[in-house]
Amino acid sequence: MADLDLPASAGRALDGHVGATSALSPQRAFERLSRAVRSLVRYEPSDPWELDTESLPKPLAGYRRLVRAFAARHLRPLSLSADLEPHEPPGRCSPASLEVLRAAGRAGLLSDLLPRPLGSMSPGLLRYPLFFPQALKTEELAAVDGGLMLLICANGLGAAPVVLSGELGSIRRHLLPAFRASERGDPHVFAFAITEPDAGSDVEEGHGAVRYRPGVSARRVPGGYRIRGRKCFISGGDIARSIVVFSALEGEGMESWTAFLVPNSAPGFRVARTELKMGMRASGAAEIELDEVFVPDSSVLGALRSGWALNRATLNMSRIPVAAMAVGFARAATEEATRFACRFRLAGKPLASFQEVQLALAQMEAETSSARGMVWRAAARRQARQAEASAAKFHCTDVARRVCETAMDLMSNHATLHENRVEKAFRDARLTQIFEGTNQINRLAVIEDDQERLLDAIDASERARSNA
Repeated sequence: MADLDLPASAGRALDGHVGATSALSPQRAFERLSRAVRSLVRYEPSDPWELDTESLPKPLAGYRRLVRAFAARHLRPLSLSADLEPHEPPGRCSPASLEVLRAAGRAGLLSDLLPRPLGSMSPGLLRYPLFFPQALKTEELAAVDGGLMLLICANGLGAAPVVLSGELGSIRRHLLPAFRASERGDPHVFAFAITEPDAGSDVEEGHGAVRYRPGVSARRVPGGYRIRGRKCFISGGDIARSIVVFSALEGEGMESWTAFLVPNSAPGFRVARTELKMGMRASGAAEIELDEVFVPDSSVLGALRSGWALNRATLNMSRIPVAAMAVGFARAATEEATRFACRFRLAGKPLASFQEVQLALAQMEAETSSARGMVWRAAARRQARQAEASAAKFHCTDVARRVCETAMDLMSNHATLHENRVEKAFRDARLTQIFEGTNQINRLAVIEDDQERLLDAIDASERARSNA
């Protein structure tokens, strides 16, 4: 048998395993199989990230590599310090975070919702659903830093309703100037404002919306509307220049919801506060106040009373990248725990030599990989299906929290140290279970999609009972 190209560690083995030079190593044993059989099975240790990337079509693989390089260059050096920055007053962004936004704009990461020449997306990515590149981007940035990731990616959530309005005029008026400014290094960020102080899930789920009396209303005036009320928990709303505000029409309920694009320079617009958050601290969560803010007819997105549909469509799309950011947090926790297990010694041996630790690392890798597979399957659909997007969101975010907890258990007291990044990944991952609809609301969204099938099954059962 020909000599294999083995790594320097080939003659060694972890406790409980055989080394690569052993006759019982799969790497050597598989060489004895015929070429035809080896085309079906192989043993080839490799970097899991590279293996996944190679499985993607070339345009998507290239984009994933581009974002990973950006994150390593611009986010990694700031990932710990940005999390510890003092709580900025409303409307302010730390100089370091602002520089990250500028770099993201110049790299095209704030304008990649649309292809060139409208945006910065490579034409080669047009063959794939819009949310696939966004999911790849979100995971790569989240794997390095959750707060800086959200600082960049919340812009896509805010810009999505403009794209989904389907109005080329709105895209030209609102997105194109903003995209060009961002690409010049002058970031024009968008934000998505649906949540109200007296309503959380009521603005994300039909059963609650039926009973909710909207707190934000738009009154018809010559040439447009005047909007009053407050919105809260708006990611990036403190620094956004354009905010998509969903408002009921005066005297009507949630069925009249309409999307309005509001500039932060409009008289009567004010960022009232930003929250001191548990995680993703580099990105603000703002509460805004609208006091008779005038919005012209040209800044109404879509038709009047189409806001509920636009809101739900945006959430269906955005829940896939939220699932992807959770995968990024799980990946970060797994990588940090693995490094720790190889570095830290117990009873004179690296932690990674103990089988209990090996079992935990394997479980973390498997759960992270399976969650990524769920995201990529949902992202590969031409249309975002609510049940699939919601299932990916709640499942992957639950997995991320579980993986982070396993990493913390493995690292013990060391996991609580900020410098080891795992407690930060845990805090960041916990937020993903709440925003974009709580995981309970997302579970109900799956049932909402299934209700006709379930009702048919109930009817069939009732008929069978009556005929018995």
